Amino acid sequence: MEISAIKERLSLSEVLQYYNLQPQNNMLKCFMHDDKTASLQVNLEKNFYKCHSCGKTGDVIQFIEDYEKLTKHEAIKKAQSLISSEMSIIKNPTKEKNNHLSDTDFLENTFSYFRKALYCSVPAKQYIEKRNLDNSILEIGYNSGQFHHGERKSEELISNALEVGLLQDKGLVNNRTGEKGYSIFANKCIAFPLKNKENEIVSFYFRAIVENKNGKHFYLKNRSGIYPGYPKAETKKLILTEAIIDCASLLQIKEIRDNYSVISCFGTNGLNEEILTAIKELKELEEIIFCFDNDDAGKKAVKKYAEEFKSYKVSTVELPNNDINETLQLHDESIFKELLEKRKDIFLSTEKIKVTVEKSAESAPSAREPKAEPKTAVDFLQQKELLTSLNQLIEKAGIIGEENSRLLLFLITISYLNRSPLHGIVQGSSGSGKTHIISRIADMMPQEDVLRFTRITESSLYNWGEFDLFQKIIIIEDLDGLKEDALYALREFISNQVLRSSVTIKDKKGNNKSSHKIVKGQFSSLSATTKGELYEDNMNRSFIVAVNESEEQTEKIISYQNRRNAGEINKNGEEKAVGFIQKIIRNLKHYEVINPYATQIQLPSNVKNKRRLNEMFQSIIKQITLLYQYQREIKNDYLITEIEDIENAVEILFESIILKIDELDGSLRQFFEKLKKAFKEDQFSRFDAMEITGFKKTQLQFYLNELVRLEYLKQIGFANKGFKYKISYNDNIQRVRKELKESFTKQLEQLKLNAIER
Repeated sequence: MEISAIKERLSLSEVLQYYNLQPQNNMLKCFMHDDKTASLQVNLEKNFYKCHSCGKTGDVIQFIEDYEKLTKHEAIKKAQSLISSEMSIIKNPTKEKNNHLSDTDFLENTFSYFRKALYCSVPAKQYIEKRNLDNSILEIGYNSGQFHHGERKSEELISNALEVGLLQDKGLVNNRTGEKGYSIFANKCIAFPLKNKENEIVSFYFRAIVENKNGKHFYLKNRSGIYPGYPKAETKKLILTEAIIDCASLLQIKEIRDNYSVISCFGTNGLNEEILTAIKELKELEEIIFCFDNDDAGKKAVKKYAEEFKSYKVSTVELPNNDINETLQLHDESIFKELLEKRKDIFLSTEKIKVTVEKSAESAPSAREPKAEPKTAVDFLQQKELLTSLNQLIEKAGIIGEENSRLLLFLITISYLNRSPLHGIVQGSSGSGKTHIISRIADMMPQEDVLRFTRITESSLYNWGEFDLFQKIIIIEDLDGLKEDALYALREFISNQVLRSSVTIKDKKGNNKSSHKIVKGQFSSLSATTKGELYEDNMNRSFIVAVNESEEQTEKIISYQNRRNAGEINKNGEEKAVGFIQKIIRNLKHYEVINPYATQIQLPSNVKNKRRLNEMFQSIIKQITLLYQYQREIKNDYLITEIEDIENAVEILFESIILKIDELDGSLRQFFEKLKKAFKEDQFSRFDAMEITGFKKTQLQFYLNELVRLEYLKQIGFANKGFKYKISYNDNIQRVRKELKESFTKQLEQLKLNAIER
């Protein structure tokens, strides 16, 4: 077996498990020298180790060589034997009579495979990172749906999987091969083991990492076992959580692991007989602490279950957020020390406890001049003038001017976490800064979610993995470089969030066969172009943002560039602003939004593609509501839009709506307005236009020809003597802007009046 194949198939986690080595916080005592304190760091995700004391470092093979003091050849042989032994357990089970593994042995082996699958799955790793779960501390696996394929596939494995419920026989048959197919239980889910009194895995809890029409939570049939396992016999203080991910969140906190035992119930109705029996067998137990969700269902469950434990001291913790996991995401883990110290004794007091994060009035800046350093991300999101503060923070991060455009692009980009992401196209002439603005917006996003492309080939979008583009941000620096087939694929992705293609692959015998490939694409995108009118189909599906090419904006940018070169701009300040914005985004949660005013505000009748633009307009209102989620009412898990959100959406989206009405794209409109202002009814040459607009020959001639084609300019004379031009159509876009503004103002005033009357 090739060394590269060994490294791919054998993980450092499996090697440590073989040697019964259990790292704490990714650290072990180094076995290569007398190590009194753990100095050897293991990276289970990247499969390497390093001793910070002696400097020794290496991969899985090197670890075996160092630990057993073998030669390189002997270490390779040992690694091969470990792979073979693992495969023989799964592929050729012979531990039980009739060549059939016991359920517990099979589940143990399967979970070992799930653990390895987690390290190989980018979407699964991203999901647990977003939930602030550390798989180096916790036992977490991932069901990729491949555990019964390839070399592992055997009749024994299929039989075991059917018996425990990981596979389901629904009578499926492959029409081409005649082979029997099976439905995979809890496919594309992270997995947590449930254990019996002997600490053996007897079942799994699965949590879907993507939207699933069948639900989010799955358990194997005949569910048994406790998470994370039966508590120690000497337990004195026991914490009960409502859900397994909440329990896992607490297990990551060393102080809780050292001083408490923790058990997860299976929901508000999930304190079952097995858990009750395990608790009542704890002879030294003094106190039971409920840490259920901070909602009506959680509070009712605590009140009901407290009656079961009247012989113990029973207390409850009231969380500052919805549940334990959300609290851990929004606060430092030290908050749980405060929460536990202030827990309420259920039978001695009815006083409510409310834990709050203290704020320093002296260090808190005003809402209009936010300073990122003294604020937490949640504090920032709770500001009344949130959009104003955010806009100023974006400017500190390096985008000068373009106040409404940069906010719109920010809202479009953060929609990648939603079920219906948004898309933006930035138009501008060459050198206008359109690429800079989308690139800088991308810098403010969590970088693990950003994909940047200078070029996309015709078939490349079809070749990604099924979930590689799920909840991502795509930045296309130059839309002009894409061919029509690539633009078509991009349009399909934007419209349907999925690409389906029929491809030819080779089977194990080298024969060609057809296969169905699916790529799911829940992503937001930003792209830049100089020729927006060439991409009408893409533009209809995207927000159009025109780069401000005015003299005033040019002066702002030049002033900023000069101050930066003079050392007056603090680059560290820019990077701090970028980092803080990333924290803000990570603290935003996905909610469905209800806009009770959606039927009471209308777009103008003269807008192009009104149906699609109306949906986009409502989407921006939803995005603003989501941004204000820490200040908005929640009803039945829905965020409720307020009139202020609609006002903000109108202001931010106004220029984009004008571009949808206007026959001219953004940069062409700005060029034409300069000509109207300078020449009115006078004739002019291209040299006169060059002097007024500042455009060079190629771009200038393109714009002049386009305005002649659209009959906004009249071309006079002959080419050999040089053409003259005259404005032939004055569309008075300023009047259109004024009428649109008045229309929105009247509708908003009526909304406010109706709200007062209610």
